[in-house]
Amino acid sequence: MRNILKLLLSLFILSSINTYSQSKKQIAEEKLSKIFEIKCEGVGTEGIYLIKVFSYSKDRFLAVEQAKMNAIRGVIFRGIPPGERGCVAQPAMVRDSNLEEQSNEYFKSFFAIGGKYSKFIDLTTEGAVKAEDRFVMKGKAFGLRGKVYKIGVVVSVNKNLLRKELEDAGIIKKLSSGF
Repeated sequence: MRNILKLLLSLFILSSINTYSQSKKQIAEEKLSKIFEIKCEGVGTEGIYLIKVFSYSKDRFLAVEQAKMNAIRGVIFRGIPPGERGCVAQPAMVRDSNLEEQSNEYFKSFFAIGGKYSKFIDLTTEGAVKAEDRFVMKGKAFGLRGKVYKIGVVVSVNKNLLRKELEDAGIIKKLSSGF
């Protein structure tokens, strides 16, 4: 009887440790998915931003999709810093840095794989990533084991359609509503 209790206790402890480390890994991967660098790549037509986004991921193919999400996230929450090729700084659509958390349900579905965000973005290189835009890093720096990929892609973002979507959803105020 005692041996059975010891065995059950051991199994419970091992499963608890495994669950804890798995959730820690998931948290680290989720944080990693929201780390990105964004820069202006050129001037597009009216209402279109041409930007390069570097995203990080444990999966190099997922990093391209993550870069598209982060391009939209950057336009909404960060803005675009000035750059070369006639680029001027573009302010973020939203000034409240907590809006993504406050509107969690909306943004959870908006940024899901294949979510609404994909309607406002195009890959200008059709998914091809230049050799100088691919890096392999150690995951330890991000609290993960193994490799982490840093992938840069050039995308165009339709800022006008994105703004209309966020206005219609009640996430941001319409420009015509004043201050």
